[in-house]
Amino acid sequence: MSPLGFGLSIEPQLWALIFVMVRVGAAFVAAPVFSAVGIPLVVRVTLSGAIGVLVLTAHPITPPEHVFALATILAVAAEALVGLALGFVLQIAFAAPMIASELIGTSMGIGFASAIDPQNGKSTPALGQFFSMMLTLLFLSVNGHLILVEMIVKSYVALPPGGAWLKPQQLENIAFFGGYTFLAGLLLALPVGFLLLCLNLIVGMISRSAPSLNLFAVGLPASLAVGVVALALGFPAMGDYLLVIIDEGLAATQSLVLG
Repeated sequence: MSPLGFGLSIEPQLWALIFVMVRVGAAFVAAPVFSAVGIPLVVRVTLSGAIGVLVLTAHPITPPEHVFALATILAVAAEALVGLALGFVLQIAFAAPMIASELIGTSMGIGFASAIDPQNGKSTPALGQFFSMMLTLLFLSVNGHLILVEMIVKSYVALPPGGAWLKPQQLENIAFFGGYTFLAGLLLALPVGFLLLCLNLIVGMISRSAPSLNLFAVGLPASLAVGVVALALGFPAMGDYLLVIIDEGLAATQSLVLG
């Protein structure tokens, strides 16, 4: 076969692979774990290509005929929207520990303690980094990353290319799922937050009965000590609820793909 004929035979396949990689790559950009700053761009592109090959072998994907056309631009935008939605739903669930860390850290008096989070490269509370790290480890331990890849592959059946625009009901479900972040954050912080609230009530009553007492010398160390003990006692239950958050995020992703 001539080189020209070989080039003509491989070009449609390469265009189909690039077209499939748009949805997969967009999901990896928005999804937790895969979007971490520590993962090099080359690794993400390679994973997108490998999963794209699996998608092409499992489902017959027909990309748009003309690369530079309005219909092609709309199709690529639809693919990117679906991929971003799949990753963003999980990202919403992963934001719950940050809300819990803000509530607990403020009550303990360590709300000012923050550092650069290696996951997203932004400044986050130190307690939030701990919760985020534990949530990531639990997500990997239950094979959540593999379930996400499976949902991406299944999305080509429920949302085939060319008709992949999300319906208003699906966008509404994503918006309403954002409220779950605040609910999960409050429930995650409830065991420690309740004990710290009781401590603040006790310190408030002491300040009324003994106004000359220096509350900063008593209240801050007491809040810190009670917070650390409450975290140690309540973390088994908090770990179980972190698994519930992961299940809810994966269930919301499955609902977006399969309805």
